[in-house]
Amino acid sequence: MGIKPRKPVTSTQRYQTYSDFADITKRKPEKSLLAPLLRKGGRGNTGRITAKYRGGGHKRMYRIIDFKREKFGIPAKVVGIEYDPNRSARIALLNYKDGEKRYILAPIELKPGDEVMSGTGAPLKVGNTLTLREIPVGMELHNIELQPGRGAELVRAAGVGAQMMTKEGQFAHIRLPSGEVRLIRLDCMATLGKVSNVDHDKIAIGKAGRSRWKGIRPRVRPTKMNPVDHPMGGGEGKSKGHIPQSENGIPAKGYKTRKKKHSDKYIIKRRK
Repeated sequence: MGIKPRKPVTSTQRYQTYSDFADITKRKPEKSLLAPLLRKGGRGNTGRITAKYRGGGHKRMYRIIDFKREKFGIPAKVVGIEYDPNRSARIALLNYKDGEKRYILAPIELKPGDEVMSGTGAPLKVGNTLTLREIPVGMELHNIELQPGRGAELVRAAGVGAQMMTKEGQFAHIRLPSGEVRLIRLDCMATLGKVSNVDHDKIAIGKAGRSRWKGIRPRVRPTKMNPVDHPMGGGEGKSKGHIPQSENGIPAKGYKTRKKKHSDKYIIKRRK
């Protein structure tokens, strides 16, 4: 994948960049793997805004992704690499030997025509899913389970990868993209390789309208609000002395918000 700049016909396009989509090989999605994606507009079950600055955006259909990879021992052929509007990574359409089709997150280097497999005895190559017990130390991983059989929850964003550090007893030491080293059970599954679309974080949005297409509305600075709307609101002119904080009064810069959790015992080293 590469990054392309826009020809600056207008001033908004001068610093705008976008993906060249060179890695996309299949344009239309598989209809049997689509589901409706309803809009909430940032509102909760009471109809009130719980997540601010959301709404609008382009219509989307959800692509049903196989995060469990539970078709053990059945080889699948990669039909194509597709764009998914709901996530930063690319997705790959698999055609299994028994005729079933499924989407997976596409790792780097996976191409149409490649064969992938999951389960015990699968070869150690990019796109294959095995238990952490079978994966050698030092290999890069993504799509990692936290509990056996629950499906992948960790390392799913574009361009990220975790690393197998060591194995000890019933646990593997996994270094996550944040720098955190965490204990994960050896019975959990993970997929080999890094997630595709590495240059995703280098794309410059370039104009406000492009954010609106994504369903992101304009954000108001808290210091410009009224005192009733935000703790940092109010004051005459450009008032100073506000502690950066959220709408609920939680400090915003450097304040640790993580409380004591049951999972603390599984963290060997905190993130950077």
